[in-house]
Amino acid sequence: MAMSAELVDFPLRRPGNPGPPPEYTSYREREGLVWSTMPTGARVWLVTRYEEVRAVLTNPKISSNPAHPGFPSTGRTGGVPSQDQIPGWFVALDPPEHDRFRKALIPEFTVRRVRQLRPAIQEVVDGVIDALVEKGKETGNTADLVADFVTPVPSLVISALLGVPKIDRGFFESRIRSLVSLNASHDERDEATRLIMRYLNRLIRIRQKRPGDDLISVMLKSEALSPMEISGASMLLLIAGQETTASNMALGLMTLLMNRQWIGDERVVEEVLRYYSVADFVSLRVATDDVEIGGQLVKKGEGVVPLVGGANHDESAFECPHKFDPERSVRHHVAFGYGVHQCLGQNLVRAELDIAYRTLFERLPEVAMAVGVEELPFRCDGVIFGLNSLPVRW
Repeated sequence: MAMSAELVDFPLRRPGNPGPPPEYTSYREREGLVWSTMPTGARVWLVTRYEEVRAVLTNPKISSNPAHPGFPSTGRTGGVPSQDQIPGWFVALDPPEHDRFRKALIPEFTVRRVRQLRPAIQEVVDGVIDALVEKGKETGNTADLVADFVTPVPSLVISALLGVPKIDRGFFESRIRSLVSLNASHDERDEATRLIMRYLNRLIRIRQKRPGDDLISVMLKSEALSPMEISGASMLLLIAGQETTASNMALGLMTLLMNRQWIGDERVVEEVLRYYSVADFVSLRVATDDVEIGGQLVKKGEGVVPLVGGANHDESAFECPHKFDPERSVRHHVAFGYGVHQCLGQNLVRAELDIAYRTLFERLPEVAMAVGVEELPFRCDGVIFGLNSLPVRW
């Protein structure tokens, strides 16, 4: 078995470079895995090759449950919450406990169900663009697409699915930002969690008395989850539905503005997901028994980080992976993870991106970036990569 003796710093995204860290390429060329130090000081194995990332994500000896000793954390202020902290945070559960939540929610995220939701998503996108155009009358047809389009669209969609009133969207957005930032303090994270959970618990009590057709009512009707578990699952859906979708939307729009020949090509969605891999190091794991990955012995209690950005730029799985090329038309990327923990909302994300990209350029065909790409502020301080702003004019 191979052993990488060199201890490397955890490779975080860099300002000005929208792609995965360049170190990933050299890591894939090494024998075995890479021994690294997380921002917290913890030591973990980095997995950057496509087949080995998929092997980690499907190995029953490698757990996503932070209750196991040695589970890694990405930042100074926490990481994946345990069930004691947030009951119902189901991505931090292994089968069979994890299966209870997916069974209750999967029918609401199938291809067929999302196809039925497309008119509602289209209505949200049209409404946000209406507001954007109206605001442009005061700003000289200029806007920040992140603040004025990218942020509200997924927020309104996931809020509507959960039955959260539109007026409360801003309440969630600001607090979610604290939860996904690596620089937030313990107090900021705790306060954001407390306020979101309090709001959701109140909403659950309302739905217990007056159920609707929203996801919270669906989970209550299933009777498979407790009210506390539903609040945690709802919080997870809010964060995932907002942050990852918004980040992919912003980066995709930036890419289309720089490569206008791809505007209107529906294949752009998959290539954006693969190329940027915004949730690069979300899938944290720990070995619950000695296991071999890629010729490397990973001992029980050692942390493992399967880097989907590394896998999605592996030359053995994708031809010229560092080139943005929608014509490759591949869906075997691991931007949504792999195995039993593959993202539940992937069909919804695809629909939102497709509708947002198409509609914005149909409604505002002359929209263009107002600054050079080198001036764009990439978001490198969170567990989800993205853009802080995208100034445009039309």
